[in-house]
Amino acid sequence: MQVPPAPPVPLTPPAPTVLSAPSVSSVTNESAQEAKTGGKSSPSSSMNKREKKMTSSLQPSGEKVSGKEGSPVDKLSRLQHEVFTLTEELKSQKELVRLLHKALEAAQQEKRTSKQFLSAAGEQERLELVRHKERCIADLDGRLEALLKDKEELEQRLAMQDCQVNELQQHVQLMMEKNNAKQEVILKLSEQRTVANSMGTETFCRLQEKIEHLKCAYLEAKNCQIESKYLVVLRRLQESKGLDSSQQEMVKRLIEDSLQGDKKDGFKLNPVSEYDDYGFKTIPDYEVEDVKLLAKIQALEIRSKNLRNNEMVDKPLRTRWANYLASRPLDQLAPSPELKGLIRCGIPVEYREQVWRWIVRTRTQVSRKWNPNRYQELRKHCEVSEHLASRQIRLDLHRTLTSNKHFSSPTSDAVQKLQRILLAFSWQNPTIGYCQGLNRLAAIALLVLKGEEDAFWCLVAVVEIIMPQDYYSKTLTASQADQRVFRDFLAEKMPRLMAHFKEHSINHSLITFNWFLVVFVESLVSDILLRAWDAFLYEGTKVIFRYALALFKYNEEDILKIHDNLEIYQYLRFFTKTISDGRKLMTIVFNDMNPFPMKLLKNRREFHMERLTAELLELERIQKEFVKEQQVECKDKDLDTAVNEDEEVIQTAVSLHHTS
Repeated sequence: MQVPPAPPVPLTPPAPTVLSAPSVSSVTNESAQEAKTGGKSSPSSSMNKREKKMTSSLQPSGEKVSGKEGSPVDKLSRLQHEVFTLTEELKSQKELVRLLHKALEAAQQEKRTSKQFLSAAGEQERLELVRHKERCIADLDGRLEALLKDKEELEQRLAMQDCQVNELQQHVQLMMEKNNAKQEVILKLSEQRTVANSMGTETFCRLQEKIEHLKCAYLEAKNCQIESKYLVVLRRLQESKGLDSSQQEMVKRLIEDSLQGDKKDGFKLNPVSEYDDYGFKTIPDYEVEDVKLLAKIQALEIRSKNLRNNEMVDKPLRTRWANYLASRPLDQLAPSPELKGLIRCGIPVEYREQVWRWIVRTRTQVSRKWNPNRYQELRKHCEVSEHLASRQIRLDLHRTLTSNKHFSSPTSDAVQKLQRILLAFSWQNPTIGYCQGLNRLAAIALLVLKGEEDAFWCLVAVVEIIMPQDYYSKTLTASQADQRVFRDFLAEKMPRLMAHFKEHSINHSLITFNWFLVVFVESLVSDILLRAWDAFLYEGTKVIFRYALALFKYNEEDILKIHDNLEIYQYLRFFTKTISDGRKLMTIVFNDMNPFPMKLLKNRREFHMERLTAELLELERIQKEFVKEQQVECKDKDLDTAVNEDEEVIQTAVSLHHTS
């Protein structure tokens, strides 16, 4: 069945009356109304409605003017305004007509589509038309999805570009900050230059002289390094077995000339003093010619490091200490990470006595408050009665710090003070009394603190507070336990070295036991020794473990090159005295040996103390059983003697009987 086509809708031209442009809201409302009615209203009715609204909303401009006639100028301006208004309204009407034309074209297209659908010959054609429209819709959906994907990609690109822009902005900000910092530095340098230019001639000459002095010190340090390397080469040539007799003689002559070189030299800019600030010999005094060469090499290295460190390290460190102590009195110091870091770097000579005194008083304040005159009372007690350890103390006095000038003479003031300190301590701690090694601890305290009583309390702090209990007892139980703890740490930190010791049957405790007992006294050069004591007094016994491990780490490669048992022991006995680079050693101690928690040290000490105590108890039990067996054997011997005497009496009687 065919539906007759609808008659075409005539397009009526707009009325000649000039209309104002409808508002956007009115057009939108009308469209919404039509949508609600399902689009049943015809285009002509909607046009009539719009014309009515526009006609009613607009009034002639003449009606708004008051009845009174104005001047010609006013009339002209009013007419010009009306012309402008009418021109704008005409533009609006033209736009409206354009919109209506578009709407009409869409309606006609829809009408044609409906007409094709209704005029189709059969159901098959209509179905094909619907399918065609569906394909068009699907195609449009595909295009829409593609556009949405393109939109997402563009958004991602935009986000990435935003990130890049932010990074570039941050980079620009950093560059600006660097530029500002450089400008500030330039300004400061220019100010300093201005100040320098404004300084007097005398100050400028002083600075120039200082610069020249630094240059000379650097050159002399360089010369010491070269001379040290030259002596090392001579020593290797001396040890070489491939030289003939003439070459060996020449090497020997060169070594002799080098050893006597200092006597021939007339002037040294910074000569190494024979003794340091505490009276220790700066250059070891060896008797063997081969070891004298080592001493000369070590002296050159010490001189070189002193010249370099004086300006680069020691002066900045002194400045840091001066700034730290300037803001607080010494009696008001308190433990802090900043103070710990400064002490680890080393206390300068001018501040060491004061800082040590504060550390010792802090550690012994309870005992001192309880009995402030304790040392004087012990001194009086020593004068009244003699301790059993007095003889051993007098014997050890002459073996104390033999390389120190303050203890070189038996009648020196330092030796007399040391004797009084050790006798007082023997009464202070009757459990220990005196142990070999306490003389060295007290001597170091006396050299730094100078005062007899302060040195006594320093010895008390080390033996009774810092060190574990029974460290200096007759059995030295805690000292032996620490050697086992150190063995564990050595195996963990330096497994290659420990395996090397096991391979060649080296018992490191024969060397390290004395390190721990006297805290490296007479095992290290004085400068490094006192830096170790600075940290030891402040932090405690874990510093001993750190330094002991660091000493092996410092020379690990050299030890691994030795493959003879006897040579390894000989090397271990003196290698610590050849270490002259205290800064390098300190870096190994407090950086390379990390982590080193105190809790782990305590746990291992407790573990080995329990095992060692059990072993000592078992040994004591075995000794008691042995004593009992010896007593039984003695009784058996007595019985054998009695039997032999009876047999002799019987034999004598028999012989007499036969004679008679």
